[in-house]
Amino acid sequence: MTTLASGTDTLTRDALTVLQPGFPGTTAPDWLLRRLGEGLASVGLFGRNIASPEQLASLTAQLRSERDDVLVAIDEEGGDVTRLEVRTGSSFPGNHALGAVDDVDLTRAVAQELGRRLAECGVNLNWAPSADVNSNPANPVIGVRSFGADPELVARHTAAYVTGLQSAGVAACTKHFPGHGDTAVDSHHALPRIDAEASVLEHRELLPFRAAIAAGTRAVMSAHILVPSLDPDHPATLSLRILTDLLRGRLGYDGLIVTDAIEMQAIAATYGIERGSVIAIAAGADALCVGGGLADDETVRRLRDALVGAVRSGELPEERLAEAAERVRELARWAALAPVSGSASAPASGAGAASEAGPASHPGSPSEAGSASDGSPASGRRPDADTRSAPDPHTHSPADQKPAPAPEPARVDIGLVAARRALALTGTGDFTPLTEPPYVALLTPVANIAVGDETPWGVAAELGRLLPGTETGGFGGEGAGSAVLKAAGARRVVVVVRDEHRHPWMAATLDTVLAARPDTIVVEMGVPQAPPRGALHIATHGAARVCGRAAAEVIAGE
Repeated sequence: MTTLASGTDTLTRDALTVLQPGFPGTTAPDWLLRRLGEGLASVGLFGRNIASPEQLASLTAQLRSERDDVLVAIDEEGGDVTRLEVRTGSSFPGNHALGAVDDVDLTRAVAQELGRRLAECGVNLNWAPSADVNSNPANPVIGVRSFGADPELVARHTAAYVTGLQSAGVAACTKHFPGHGDTAVDSHHALPRIDAEASVLEHRELLPFRAAIAAGTRAVMSAHILVPSLDPDHPATLSLRILTDLLRGRLGYDGLIVTDAIEMQAIAATYGIERGSVIAIAAGADALCVGGGLADDETVRRLRDALVGAVRSGELPEERLAEAAERVRELARWAALAPVSGSASAPASGAGAASEAGPASHPGSPSEAGSASDGSPASGRRPDADTRSAPDPHTHSPADQKPAPAPEPARVDIGLVAARRALALTGTGDFTPLTEPPYVALLTPVANIAVGDETPWGVAAELGRLLPGTETGGFGGEGAGSAVLKAAGARRVVVVVRDEHRHPWMAATLDTVLAARPDTIVVEMGVPQAPPRGALHIATHGAARVCGRAAAEVIAGE
């Protein structure tokens, strides 16, 4: 059992309990371990804290040696937002790919397998899934992190994801309440505003959160957004009307409410992190996420002292802080006792079951008819991959040996299965797979903070594995088209884009390249909103490593 340091009063312990701080490095610093002994109950992990699964398991064991019931949280959405595989790209496609397939059993299986991997490493709270309805195509921060633009689709997949993740013993934290999809501003940089009427919000933004609550989500994360029809004066994270009256009252939610990172500019630049933290807890939040940018003991001390001072001055009721701290402890008790169901990596059939190394079938000529499930123009959904059969268990060994044990059946790489199924292919005629190494031009936009710029993306690495000698280069801005053509020379060109519809320079680059090289293959790894073009257009619905692999398999005819 955890033994709290003597001399730490109840008020101070409660103030520490509601914090979810980050820290630098791949081992826990002394100040963090000391704070755990004083009452800190949660820790947030980011890509900077993770080098390998083994190292992560050692880190979480180190944390639990100081406090056995600590909540270890992570921002692991899969897809474009990954911390477990920040340096390689995710083994799982993100929400938009799952929404494009629109198979809730597949979504549940992906979330369960992701949860299993997190649990194996000692993580028991995931700041996921995103339940935002991506209704604004210009959204700079949600995009492929959303299951789609249809509220009903987002609702059913949010519920499936929550169920799958929590079946692995990892608490889901559904975000970003009351919905960050209809914004054109990134709350990491400024305060977004949603001017939709309450009736629109009810049937669009709130629908997925109702589904998540019905599915039993253990946590909900608030958004740093201003929604005047709900509260004209305060962003959701600081709004009593939104967190207490709406989320707790009308929606009947009684689990943990976590803020988005309190140091994001939407709060820090308008209220400051100390005052913002006090207002958030008073409004109904139970835990304060901090540490993506501010990750030191001084930040923990500042927030702790701000909460204690607010209670002593009468600005924050002590019973509200105590209630928040108790909800954190309640989630910790759930995490310690959560039942865990079977792994999604076990043998499977139907719903696109496939062995990781199994052969994949490809359409001989990508179709131009039909549309993707999210209303995007991409078409020609790829068929499921075949399942590789296991060796015959009745094969006998030589007489001087014991009979060999029956081999295990093929195991499913559920992330790759999902990525393959999410592909949408459009072409202007029969496509012949490449047999010679191409030139891959990566049109790279500025990465948002949630995704980061550490994680590699694209198809070049996977094409290089299938077609050795593949060359690649990154391009951006005006004049990129001419630069691509010069760099490619006589090679076949593959252009990889990410949200072409949001970046006029990408569209102009494609205009230039396609005019000179109409046989160019285009791979869209963002939201496929722009009309498909090129000799072959592949919409992957995300930029995870497995999405790049699935696209490369099509291009190379694997």
